[in-house]
Amino acid sequence: MGTMEVPADALYGASTQRAVLNFPVSGDRFGREFIRAIGLVKWAAAQANAELGKLDATRTDLISRAAQEVIDGKLDEHFPLDIYQTGSGTSTNMNANEVIGNRCSQLAGKPVGSKEPVHPNDHVNMGQSSNDVIPTAIHIAAAELLRKSLMHSLDQLEAEFTKKADEFWDVIKIGRTHLMDATPVRLGQEFAGYAKQIEYARLRAGNALAAIEELPLGGTAVGTGLNCHPQFPGIVMRHLWHQTGIPFREASNHFEAQAAKDGLVQASGQLKTIAVSFFKIANDIRWLGSGPRCGIGEILLPETQPGSSIMPGKVNPVMCESVMQVCARVIGNDTTVTWAAANGNFELNVMMPVLAHALLESTRLLSSVANVFREKCVSGIRANVERCAELVEYSMAMVTSLAPIIGYDKAAEIAKESAKTGKTVREICRQRHILPEAELEKALDPVAMTHPGGEGSAGG
Repeated sequence: MGTMEVPADALYGASTQRAVLNFPVSGDRFGREFIRAIGLVKWAAAQANAELGKLDATRTDLISRAAQEVIDGKLDEHFPLDIYQTGSGTSTNMNANEVIGNRCSQLAGKPVGSKEPVHPNDHVNMGQSSNDVIPTAIHIAAAELLRKSLMHSLDQLEAEFTKKADEFWDVIKIGRTHLMDATPVRLGQEFAGYAKQIEYARLRAGNALAAIEELPLGGTAVGTGLNCHPQFPGIVMRHLWHQTGIPFREASNHFEAQAAKDGLVQASGQLKTIAVSFFKIANDIRWLGSGPRCGIGEILLPETQPGSSIMPGKVNPVMCESVMQVCARVIGNDTTVTWAAANGNFELNVMMPVLAHALLESTRLLSSVANVFREKCVSGIRANVERCAELVEYSMAMVTSLAPIIGYDKAAEIAKESAKTGKTVREICRQRHILPEAELEKALDPVAMTHPGGEGSAGG
């Protein structure tokens, strides 16, 4: 394709520079996790080719050293390519090949660009194709983020909600269904529900990890394994497992692994479900803390920053809002992943870079916001005990526990009178002498209403 000028201080070559000029689209680049993953692939490939007698000791050592620098983040500045590039990610695979090859030249005292003693295609890319390297790197990057970041963050968040559930167990508040008053619950029961959601979120992150532990490497161009030693992928998997602690294995069918991206869709779907859980919890908490005087106000949120440039003293539930925005992004990213994965044709998907970008961003965002939400919001939540008690007593839903004793219709009359007059259920029952005082106190005990049992009528 003719000559191509490359910046003098760049370790990449002509293939990368052409892509730099061809795709000045967004300025978004592959992140640290993906570059580390592609470095791991190149490092492990060199070890495998050496074991198979395909690569001599000198070149193996040079590639290993250069690839390790990619893994460690020392060469990130030499990965300039835009996400919105060739759909197979060939440009980025060649970027890695060129950077590692030129770094090998530097280490060997040879000029950058000489392709001596290591050639980017013949040696760095030996036994590989962009079509199996890029999806393999996506799986590795996503798996490491899930295991080392998201699952750990969810463990800590679950523990914090469990701690709050215990702390709030004796606080009785009004329940709500359809946004309307319902029978009393313990504040600790609500928070225990949040803890369980996060426990399930952690399990879903584990399911996402399990969906992507098969790697496409070894299929080369179309899944047939052309120019790849039959034992190459298995040896690479062993090295990757050793390096990451994740039990990666060769795809059982390379045509499925390269042509389809169903495992990544499944992983993204799990992340979307986690986002839905986060949104529900954060939205509940901001409503429960609304006010402080003219809203629900059953909990008090930590005051993290002023909430208004015009209203002095206003403090907003900003940490909850941060979580909810992350959730919106993750749900949108799942649509991107789904659409990108659905648009593969025959032996290759051609929307892998944007798929990778969306999936890795979702994982990273959920991991980060889980930590921030735990540290700056959940750990500092306090119960507004007086407000909880006030709303319980004032609620018409208190009449529910009387229905098995006096009948549904009579209980409904009391509820309607309470709504009309503003009197509490307890006050109306006393005025009407519905029950002796001791029995009334027992029937209207909000603590007892938080336990299973009784014969109250069904329905929400």
